[in-house]
Amino acid sequence: AVGKPLVASFFARDQQKQLEQLLATTQYGAEIRHTNPFIFSARNGRSRELVLNAKPRYGANGAVTGTVIVGQDITELSEKHRQAEILADDLYRLIDTAGAPIFGVDSEANINVWNQKMAELCGFDFDEVVDQPLLQNFIPEEDRAQVAEVLLCALRGKPVSNVEIALSAADGGLREVLINVMPRRGPDGNIVGVMSVGHDITELKRVSEEQQREAEDMARLLRCAKAPILGVHIDGVLMEWNEKVAVVTGFSKEEVIGRSLNDFLVDGAEAFQKVLESANNGIEDLGDFDIKLETKDGHEVILEMSGAAFRDTYGDVGGVIACGQDLTSIRQSIQEKTRVAEDLYRLIDTANAPILGIDADGNVTEWNRKAADISGWSKEETLGQPLVEKFISETYRPDVRQILQSALAGEQVGNFEFPLFAKDGRRREILLNATPRWGDRGEVIGVIGVGQDITDLRKAIAVQHGVADDLSRFIETANAPIFGVDIEGKVTEWNRKAAELSGFTKEETWCRNLEEFIIADHKDRVRSVLQKAFDGEETNNFELPLVSKDGKQIELLLNATPRRSCDGSVCGAVGVGQEITTLRQALESSKQVADDLVRLIDTANAPILGVDLNMRVSEWNRKVASITGFSKQEVLGRPIISSFISESYQAEVERILQAALEGQQPGTFEFPLSTKDGGQRYILLNATTRRGKDMITGVIGVGQDITEFKNVMHQSEAVADDLSRLIETANAPIFGVDTKGLVTVWNRKAAGISGWPMEEAQNRPFVEDYIATAHRSKVQEILDNALAGAEVANFELPLQTRSGEMREILLNATPRLGRDGNIIGVVGVGQDITELNRQKQKALRTAEELRTIINTASAPIIGIDRDGMVTEWNRRVIE
Repeated sequence: AVGKPLVASFFARDQQKQLEQLLATTQYGAEIRHTNPFIFSARNGRSRELVLNAKPRYGANGAVTGTVIVGQDITELSEKHRQAEILADDLYRLIDTAGAPIFGVDSEANINVWNQKMAELCGFDFDEVVDQPLLQNFIPEEDRAQVAEVLLCALRGKPVSNVEIALSAADGGLREVLINVMPRRGPDGNIVGVMSVGHDITELKRVSEEQQREAEDMARLLRCAKAPILGVHIDGVLMEWNEKVAVVTGFSKEEVIGRSLNDFLVDGAEAFQKVLESANNGIEDLGDFDIKLETKDGHEVILEMSGAAFRDTYGDVGGVIACGQDLTSIRQSIQEKTRVAEDLYRLIDTANAPILGIDADGNVTEWNRKAADISGWSKEETLGQPLVEKFISETYRPDVRQILQSALAGEQVGNFEFPLFAKDGRRREILLNATPRWGDRGEVIGVIGVGQDITDLRKAIAVQHGVADDLSRFIETANAPIFGVDIEGKVTEWNRKAAELSGFTKEETWCRNLEEFIIADHKDRVRSVLQKAFDGEETNNFELPLVSKDGKQIELLLNATPRRSCDGSVCGAVGVGQEITTLRQALESSKQVADDLVRLIDTANAPILGVDLNMRVSEWNRKVASITGFSKQEVLGRPIISSFISESYQAEVERILQAALEGQQPGTFEFPLSTKDGGQRYILLNATTRRGKDMITGVIGVGQDITEFKNVMHQSEAVADDLSRLIETANAPIFGVDTKGLVTVWNRKAAGISGWPMEEAQNRPFVEDYIATAHRSKVQEILDNALAGAEVANFELPLQTRSGEMREILLNATPRLGRDGNIIGVVGVGQDITELNRQKQKALRTAEELRTIINTASAPIIGIDRDGMVTEWNRRVIE
């Protein structure tokens, strides 16, 4: 290198003049420190970036004899700087496109970061908010002090986590955001602002508020329930005492809360302590137990309670909640619940809508007459069979199974559609609402579905949903134990039921004193009742504790009647009893059935309404109330025709209801139901005669809200028309084939190019009639791939016209799917590139000729691009 000119030989040409000027100043005694980087050319062809320091070099006489240059190689440092800039850009993009709302402010609380999620959340773009004061423009006045304090903490270097703030949105509303706030530091480490990463909790807060309202509703329910309900903490202290318990005992809630339950128990303290221990051991369902409470006026009241453990917000057992029943109302309750259960059972079995149910394993447990009529499968043939595997086609099984699993998980599933295959192989489209069926302990034990046969409606709509709930009915009656004694109290009669209950045969009890079979503590009371009978007085409903042969106690509710001889004198007593245990079981069973069926109607996810013989509203479930805006209390007793049916439909609806009141099954009909806000909802209804024990009592209707379906149908028709016009008038050839390769689509452009009109091309084999023989196998292969589900893009199709000319079509082929998702053919959208291909071939020939001329020229020919990069270097240059 010695002897070579430094600047010209070793530094980049575009910097040489600048460097020479700098070095020239050192000839006059000037020193240069830390210049901008200069590009130094190394021998290996690589360049290095140098920062230079230069000062004059002096001779012995003090004159400047040259320049001494000391450089610093910053090549790697510069590369790191460039990488840092790339990283910064990446991080900026990450923040801007993050799925969480992120914003930042400077030290004055003016916005300088506002990512896309924030823009989406609040409706303000970055350009609208940058440099705007966060507090004044986007924080409600009542929250500004709190947010200012949080920002101040972060500006002092202290991060703040999980702060809820409200942000003003462009639509005038507020967005609730949970944020983490942290200091933002500059390159020197000093705090220059604040960054915040958040989470939109607007919907979460709304749900929390709804849950709070639900909790308050439950508290009101407990307080106002007509059944006695009390709650006891795990330490035995009372914490709930509803109005019914207060009425029964005379003690108000304020008088008992915080006191021990034992203060009010006459009997059963030890038994209730075991109940508390069971709850504390994790047992949820604590079963039935009796407690005897002392009333405020000194009397006693016996409550039959059903207990369950309850848990606090941490999931720990907090105590026991118990709901009771007054034993004296057992008979009246059984009769009423039995009537309700029978009425609702007849409604379900005779409903003009298909109703079916499954258990937790997916096996059929309910299949009403309408379901049997539609499917051809009788109830006996379906019970116990797996619904999905037996009656749903394989294609739809995953979707139906998923819907039913959602219902089994406790969700209400509305309006899902699935195909039910009848016994004769016909397919029926069912629109179903699925509702969970709950067990005694609150667990889901199955699904009940109320549906509509929408096979005809299926042509316009395809929606899957369902309604589920299950029905159960079980009433158990028992033969009454009957026994008699003579005037001395010795047994003279002991029927089979008495023998069955006690274990003693009639022969074993004959002529033995009845007191031998009575518990000692109750002998005096039984003796007193028998003496009244011997005196000619009847005694109703006294409890007789009988000891069985195996030592067990049997509680009987007994009526004692004098037994008279032929001369009319009393010769003994006859007792006709009822086992109270059996009565309790019957009450619980009938109550469960009635409650289950009442819940089905009231909570079903399908609209259910009913009228009496005068066509006045007698049933109006929650779904109808939700659809119309009219509550049940607002509509009960009102004439349904004049109050809720538009005038143009009143005559038809009245005719159908009258037919149902005459015992006919009018089937499915559609009508508009007026809403509270003046609108209309279209209902597809099955009307069924409602019967009492021996007579028609009204009409009950199970329906589906098809308002959205009708809207979808109209929209679908409009979209179909638009697409048909688009395909037919498109300026590109569009044609399609079915799975057999026959033409199904052939638009005007395709007809114009080929010379074959649509009427002649329809249903002809596409490959055989319109593709030249040499290309048929290749085109058939492409169509087969598309029919197998693959999309084929940009392949050239040689189309043979009517005149025998070949036209080159650049085509995209796409599988065509049917309503069920199966491939039903192929549709292709193309471009006629015949002329383009001719021009392309001509251009290729011209280019090849020019390249030959350049490459064989005797003169050197060099070409560069606009950046000075070599693009042409012919043979002569190489030589």
